[in-house]
Amino acid sequence: MDDETIDRLLSLNQAFYATFAEHFSASRPVRDPALTAILPYLPSRARILDVGCGNGRLALLLDRERPGSLYVGLDTIPRLVDEARAQTGQLPRTDVTFDVVDITQVGWTDDLPNVPFDCVVLLAVLHHVPDFHLRVRVLRGCADALRPEGCVILSTWRFLAYQRMRRKIVDWDAVGIDENDLEPGDYLLDWKRGGQGLRYCHMIDEDQVEALASASSLNVREMFRAGGREGDLSLFAVLEKGGQA
Repeated sequence: MDDETIDRLLSLNQAFYATFAEHFSASRPVRDPALTAILPYLPSRARILDVGCGNGRLALLLDRERPGSLYVGLDTIPRLVDEARAQTGQLPRTDVTFDVVDITQVGWTDDLPNVPFDCVVLLAVLHHVPDFHLRVRVLRGCADALRPEGCVILSTWRFLAYQRMRRKIVDWDAVGIDENDLEPGDYLLDWKRGGQGLRYCHMIDEDQVEALASASSLNVREMFRAGGREGDLSLFAVLEKGGQA
């Protein structure tokens, strides 16, 4: 994928989340199984990096279920980071830090506090990153931020698995992007809460998780499905250091 198309897709999603930050945040409660499903993989009193933290709901969950954790949340959307800071400002049992960081930029891990981490979490993030090689670079940054025995926990939407999700797919003509400039598995999805918006998503299945992990010097420890009204709308993967690049 060429750099111009990558930049257009990234800008499309940044504009979407900046516009619909409040409505998107309201649709992501702490009790969401697509969040609570990762609890068994988060040790007590862990150092956790939440990449694409959104409204900071993982920090709220940690304060309730894993007291004593140290949490760093990153997001590229300032409005979401502001909301995360506001709703986690009084957490009594968790050390919380937030920052606005663009993980698609080279060196995004250079100035992170509290490195290395026990866990790096990317929930519903990687499918918004265009181009296989850029997704690999993001994962390599996550691996660099891990302690040797740590793990990366990611999830990605299985939006082609159910008709109600497939109905959200919109033709690329809506944003003036030529489908020939995209990768197989790239889609444009609509949004209708609080207005109508469009965002880019890439379909990442089990085979692609394996390929991304291998290219990022990570091994797949486990994969499972959870979340959504169907109970399996998101594919989760637990990755650890040790793969071959």
